Amino acid sequence: MAVQSVEADASITNSLPVDLGPATALSCRECGERFELGPIFACSSCFGPLEVAYELPLGDAEGLRKQIEAGPDNIWRYAPLLPVPADVATKPSLNPGFTKLVKADNLARELGVTGGLYVKDDSGNPTHSFKDRVVAIAVEAARAFGFTTLSCSSTGNLAGAVGAAAARAGFRSCVFIPHDLEQGKVVMASVYGGDLVGIEGNYDDVNRFCSELIGDPLGEGWGFVNVNLRPYYGEGSKTLAYEICEQLGWEIPDQLVIPIASGSQLTKIDKGLKELIALGLVEDKPYKIFGAQAEGCSPVSTAFKAGHDVVRPQKPNTIAKSLAIGNPADGPYVLDIARRTGGAVEDVNDEQVVESIKLLAETEGIFAETAGGVTVGVTKKLIEAGLLDPALTTVVLNTGDGLKTLEAVAPTTGQSAVIRPNLDSFREAGLA
Repeated sequence: MAVQSVEADASITNSLPVDLGPATALSCRECGERFELGPIFACSSCFGPLEVAYELPLGDAEGLRKQIEAGPDNIWRYAPLLPVPADVATKPSLNPGFTKLVKADNLARELGVTGGLYVKDDSGNPTHSFKDRVVAIAVEAARAFGFTTLSCSSTGNLAGAVGAAAARAGFRSCVFIPHDLEQGKVVMASVYGGDLVGIEGNYDDVNRFCSELIGDPLGEGWGFVNVNLRPYYGEGSKTLAYEICEQLGWEIPDQLVIPIASGSQLTKIDKGLKELIALGLVEDKPYKIFGAQAEGCSPVSTAFKAGHDVVRPQKPNTIAKSLAIGNPADGPYVLDIARRTGGAVEDVNDEQVVESIKLLAETEGIFAETAGGVTVGVTKKLIEAGLLDPALTTVVLNTGDGLKTLEAVAPTTGQSAVIRPNLDSFREAGLA
């Protein structure tokens, strides 16, 4: 199979100090300057974010497709397209990915979608959120760079994913969260035996603390999956794009609705779609990407509606705590993608989030966490506004399990009745 560079640059040579498969360098998203693969995340020239550049296997789409389809039923089937060594599937890992793409006909009828509606249900991952994907890639970078401790700043799901992956791979873990997270996420993040540290403040305060720790001797040997390992970590979200297209018979859906926290997931799904097109694995066709936020933390949605290119930070105040990042690092890039593809960024309030969690559960048997409620709610709102075409194929992402955010729906759900253990009591309850 011929190998060419998707981002050809004669000034970069592939003198890899580590084995991260097809990854050749880190490239600045702003100025394009290249750097050797390493635990860095910002350009030293313009301070722009870095992302992984590759030599991808161009020229034999059919051979690559067969190789992928013969691979394991997890993200490692896409190892030739990820910054991981070729033997990654043999290493201790939670092996996330290849979660269900549910054809949501019942939900489609409720929303008036006629072109085919699918829910990519990532609650089926090992720690029940999409974060297992990104952490799995970051673990391989941590191995390559000789880190001994895995860490992160987290709104909850990432903390659990890091704790579990570290336990499986043999790393120590120490993760940082806002002190007032949902109890389900706190328990899940701490059960794996690592250190879980609550910080007084919101996620942005936690993230600032972690950035300080990286520059201190106390942080020596620590790999922060979403800070100094962020370029590699972000690549895990591309596997959502790969899986969706493969599960649709190697076709790109017409429309995708994706929740926004930092914005990295949305930008990397777009990157994954473009790579599939460049590789010839899917037909090049227009697609629209829509972003979903909670009204109580909607800096990207606010900027999109105002026609701004700058995303102004907000102080989060929403039940959708997994999306409660008031200063999203990838916000400006989300705006670019939504506008380039003809999509939009929209938000819903907390009441609509709860209604949408219930709607998805009642129609498809999928119990989503609050982020899934945001995405379904935004999908409904986009259809009603005429921004999302119900006659086109649409994929909606559910990124986590509702058991982690029981507090959101507990006040309005529960037992239908409490009866005595006899038939007369059941009849009296009016449920027969």
